[in-house]
Amino acid sequence: MSDTPNLSPLSDDSNDADDDTSGKKGGFNILILLPLVVFLALAVLFMWQMASGTNPNIVPSVLINKPAPNFDLAPLDASFGIRTPEGGIMPGFDTESFKGKVSVVNVWASWCPTCRDEHPLLLQMTEDKRFDLLGLAYKDEPANSARFLKNHGNPFDKVGMDISGRVGIDWGVYGAPETFIVDRTGTIRYKHIGALTPQSLQAAFLPKLEEILAEK
Repeated sequence: MSDTPNLSPLSDDSNDADDDTSGKKGGFNILILLPLVVFLALAVLFMWQMASGTNPNIVPSVLINKPAPNFDLAPLDASFGIRTPEGGIMPGFDTESFKGKVSVVNVWASWCPTCRDEHPLLLQMTEDKRFDLLGLAYKDEPANSARFLKNHGNPFDKVGMDISGRVGIDWGVYGAPETFIVDRTGTIRYKHIGALTPQSLQAAFLPKLEEILAEK
């Protein structure tokens, strides 16, 4: 009697392999869709903001309606020859500078391209003497700050040098430019992230500034 090989195990292995292959071909990794889902969610949020009139540059801050942090910023050195719009020596500023007068604090730097874009608007704001326009020079070297103001004009009543960026961190600054409105009590009332534009000024910033200026 001749021996005949038992082929049934081989047949079983082959079927298992076919099953594995078909499973792999038919499987789908849902994580592949995750970036698309995130993108679509952000797009829907942006469209909702636009449709509702919400300004995407207005970012909630834990400091809104709270006193400005304690700080004391040194002035831009007088040897650079930068003067106030009225021609006086440029002072620095601190927390006490806010008491008794509405202040607009602009976070800027010479290395910031969009700061140059909004600078003409800041120069226009110097015509309104009802508030102080204060420049917080963020992570900038004094010589570079002075060169920027010489080349583009100085709109600021005071300039404080935040060379280390420590004060900016205390204010919750994301980067330059940013602009805050501080009321007469030293309370931060408004924050705009990014460069001011004619549109954002008219739509939100100036109405809020007028509201705060009207308060007694």
